[in-house]
Amino acid sequence: MRVWMAVACLVSIATGCGGRPRPPGPPVPKAQEISVKPDAVAAESRLIQISQDDWPMWRGPNADGVATGKPVPTKWTETENVTWKSKLPGRGHSSPIILGERIFLETADEQGQTQSVICLDRKDGSLAWDKTLFQGKLETRMHHENSQASSTLACDGERLYATFLNDNKIWLTALELDGSQLWQTEVGSFASKFGYSASPTLYKSLVLLAADHEQGGFVAAVNRDEGSIVWRKTRPDKSSYASPRVVTIDGQDQMVVCGCRLVSSFNPLTGDQLWSVEGTADAGVGLPVTTSNLVIASGGYPQQETIALKADGTVAWRKNVKSYVPSLLIVNQSLFIVSDDGIAHCHDTKTGNELWKHRIGGRFRVSPVASGGNIITTDMSGKTTIFRATPEQFDLVAENQLGTEGFASPGISKGQLFLRVADSSHGPRQEWLYCIGEQD
Repeated sequence: MRVWMAVACLVSIATGCGGRPRPPGPPVPKAQEISVKPDAVAAESRLIQISQDDWPMWRGPNADGVATGKPVPTKWTETENVTWKSKLPGRGHSSPIILGERIFLETADEQGQTQSVICLDRKDGSLAWDKTLFQGKLETRMHHENSQASSTLACDGERLYATFLNDNKIWLTALELDGSQLWQTEVGSFASKFGYSASPTLYKSLVLLAADHEQGGFVAAVNRDEGSIVWRKTRPDKSSYASPRVVTIDGQDQMVVCGCRLVSSFNPLTGDQLWSVEGTADAGVGLPVTTSNLVIASGGYPQQETIALKADGTVAWRKNVKSYVPSLLIVNQSLFIVSDDGIAHCHDTKTGNELWKHRIGGRFRVSPVASGGNIITTDMSGKTTIFRATPEQFDLVAENQLGTEGFASPGISKGQLFLRVADSSHGPRQEWLYCIGEQD
C-alpha cells in the first residue's frame, strides 16, 4: 500500500480500525473472468533487466524487504548523513523505487485533481520529469490514512508500470523511463471502501495485480508489451488491500495473495488456482514472506493471525499474532513482525514459536526493511527505529526522527536509504524524499 502500499502499498493503509461502518458504495460492474489464450504467454521468458543494486518495486528486487550490498547508516538527523532532501509535489504513500541513477514515485494533487508519476535525479534529488496520468475523477471514499497515490511502481529495467484507482476503476499504465506513455489499460472496476493501495509485481512477460473489494474483486495479469489482459480471476466479496507476490516454494513458482479471510495461490502464467486456505483475516495489506519450503502470511482486521503454509497449502503452523499493514520480514531464518501498534516480535520460522517480544511504541503503517544485519522501521510520526536482526533478544541500535509523518516504506540501493516523509512542524504539510547515506 503503498505503497503506502503502498501499498504501498503500502504502501500503507489502515482500514476500519475503530471507525464506524461505512454504507456500501455505489454499485460497479463485477469483473468477468478472462481465461488465458494459448498464445498469450508465448513471451514468458522475456528478461526483467534489473540488478541487486536496484530497488525496482515494493519491498525491493526480491520483494522481501531485504537489501544486499553496502549497509545503510544507522544514525541520521536533518544534517547528519543526509546526502540531500527533495521537496515532493502533492501527496502520496507510494514508496520510492530506484533504477540506476533514477528514482521514481507516484504522487497526487487533490486540489488540482491529478495523479502523477515523478522521476528524480539520484545525484541531487532534482526533479527530472513529472507525468500526469489522470486529471479529475479522484476517489471520494478514502480513509484519512490512505492517499490517492499509495501504490508503488514496478520497473523491469526498460519500463515503469503504475497502478491508480480513478473513476471507480483500476488502471495500469506503462511508461518509458523518460515518462513517455506507452499504453494504459482499464483492468477492472473497483468499489472503494477506504481507497486502493495494492502494488503491481512482475513475472516473466506479465504484470500481476490484485484488487479485492466488497462488490467482488479480482486478480489479473496484463501483458507487459501491449497492455492486453492475459487472464483475470474473480475474488470473494470482501475489501482487502494486499498486493500479489510470486514466490518459489519447493521449486514451484506461485502467485500468493492474502486477504478475504484466505491465503490463496495461483499459477502466475494462467491464473489457475493451485490452493486456497482459510486464514489470517478479512483484510490484509502486507506481503507474505518465504523460506525454502514455507510461505508465511499475516492479516489483522477484524481477525488476526499469522500462518505458515507448505507448497501444497498444508498448514505448518498458526499463531494468534498479527501484522495488518506492515509486511513480515525474514532475516537468517528468523521471522520478524512489527505490529501496527508498535510491538516487535521475533519467531522461529519452522515452528512459529515466539523467541522474543518488545514494545517499541508508536503506530506503524510502514513495512520494515533489513540492511547490514539491522531492521529499519518508521512509525506514523516519522520516527525510525533500528534494531538488530537477532533471535536472541531485542537489541536497539538507534532512533532517528525526520518529519512528522511516515507512511511510505523506504527504498535501499548501494548503501543509501531513500525515505519519504511529510513535515507539518513549520506550517502547511509538505512531503520530502530524503537520501540518507554515509558522508565522506
